[in-house]
Amino acid sequence: MKTDNESSGKTHFGYQTIDKNDKEKMVASVFHSVAAKYDIMNDLMSFGVHRLWKRFTIDASAVRPGNKVLDLAGGTGDLTRKFSDIVGSTGQVVLADINDSMIKVGREKLRNKGYVGNIEYVQANAEALPFADNTFDLVTIAFGLRNVTNKDNALASIFRVLKPGGRLLVLEFSKPQQDWLNKAYDFYSFNILPTMGGVIANDKDSYQYLSESIRMHPDQDTLKSMMETAGFEQVEYHNLTGGIVALHKGFKF
Repeated sequence: MKTDNESSGKTHFGYQTIDKNDKEKMVASVFHSVAAKYDIMNDLMSFGVHRLWKRFTIDASAVRPGNKVLDLAGGTGDLTRKFSDIVGSTGQVVLADINDSMIKVGREKLRNKGYVGNIEYVQANAEALPFADNTFDLVTIAFGLRNVTNKDNALASIFRVLKPGGRLLVLEFSKPQQDWLNKAYDFYSFNILPTMGGVIANDKDSYQYLSESIRMHPDQDTLKSMMETAGFEQVEYHNLTGGIVALHKGFKF
């Protein structure tokens, strides 16, 4: 079901209502700006907890040697590096991101760590993935789905490229489950985080957008329903850190 904004060709960029054709380039501008400081800001913003969220995602993936994995919105390659170790020389990991600045940072970081054998880098739009049907055993998208203009199209595209029996993991900011936590998180997001972005990354506006984009993202149950509408089965989610982040999992059968 389309929202009024979608029906009128509008979408959200944070709290702004914009033409949906403009969102891709506006999001691109944000990530071109933050790419160089992305890793250090992740550690500072989450107090390092993002590493635990990603570790939980890896553990939930059930990836095995020889699997083919798509790390969508793979950014600077944290998940790609772990999956590369697991799938081994007989497997493959594709780090895909719509933003070439993020890909360049991720590729340089991974190559400097010696990851060169089983990783491919692809600039791709999640809404129209340039891969054949039934290609991947696993698709992950970590902290990227909220920036996609049409999430339904992205979920349908991911479903298409998964093999039968394959699974999707969506790690994303979500809705805190306790009122006190929600209020504290709002204060942190809109008062402290943009200030940190201004001081450390010299880019307060981008981090203001990122805070707003989290609030505009579908909550846990809404995203679960969207995945089911796209065709995924056995969809479930796990709240992490009180629901600040949720990991959604669904299968293609």
